[in-house]
Amino acid sequence: MYTIPELQKLIEQAIPAIEYPSHPKNLYDPITYIMNLGGKRLRPALVLIATDLFSGDVNAAMPAALAIETFHNFTLIHDDIMDNAPLRRGKQTVHEKWGVNNAILSGDVMMVEANKQLAQVNTGVLKDVLNTFNTTAQGVCEGQQLDMEFETRNDVSILEYINMIRLKTAVLVGGAMKLGAIISEVSPEQAELIYDFGENLGIAFQLQDDILDVYGDPEKFGKQVGGDIIANKKTFLLLNLQQAVSKADEQSLLDQSTNNNLDQKIAKITALYEKYDIRGLATKEMTAYLDKAFDALARIAVEKHRKEQLIQLSKELMNRET
Repeated sequence: MYTIPELQKLIEQAIPAIEYPSHPKNLYDPITYIMNLGGKRLRPALVLIATDLFSGDVNAAMPAALAIETFHNFTLIHDDIMDNAPLRRGKQTVHEKWGVNNAILSGDVMMVEANKQLAQVNTGVLKDVLNTFNTTAQGVCEGQQLDMEFETRNDVSILEYINMIRLKTAVLVGGAMKLGAIISEVSPEQAELIYDFGENLGIAFQLQDDILDVYGDPEKFGKQVGGDIIANKKTFLLLNLQQAVSKADEQSLLDQSTNNNLDQKIAKITALYEKYDIRGLATKEMTAYLDKAFDALARIAVEKHRKEQLIQLSKELMNRET
């Protein structure tokens, strides 16, 4: 079996070798730019990890891995436009460097490039590969739309929130792994189990992200602690607090949405989280989804030692500093 760093290295070597048309330059240069900005390449690696898990040919799965990475970076271009973000991985975002219109078009053509990459997989599995990829891609877009709609809604339920993070984050994890299984020509049942593993792991990961936004070490977490509180973002923690808060504390919670003293706002919301043990509720929910993920992995019919790297990766992802 390959190690995960070896698979990530294969992807890093394959990305610069992708040949895009040279004209129009302002359409294709942004694609080369964002695809070479780096990152952990975890999503494409998951395609190859799943392929290797089922003893498939990782070289045969590389086009699908590159398609997943191309699609992921396409979403980053458009997300950065929607967020008006100036930087991506410490460098200028595509729309800052080339303009919004060029960025939109470059993102659009990246979906075409992703499908061109998928077309290189074995024709015997191509239909299932395309169906899985398109379902995954559509789900991610649906999740992004729901996330935007939640910003202006005051009636978001906890179940709606879980479904949103499932679509926005987790289906890409599950879909990437299912692609590797399909290319390895395993049974539909086994492909669905690896999908279930990835999706539930993705939900657990996002719930952990919500927790770390409040309780994480800013140096180790890599984000501003309390950023979601400052932005009045509807997270699993906030939605549970809104559901649990007493009448006596309800006005205090409402007042924080317009509190311009950001340090005070973070402190007061965090104190309410502590009072109602919201962190405990979130941790319990996160653990439940992680248990679902490992249950699905346990039912996959491969030797236990072949699962060890995936188990270790999952533990590393879920053991970020708090």
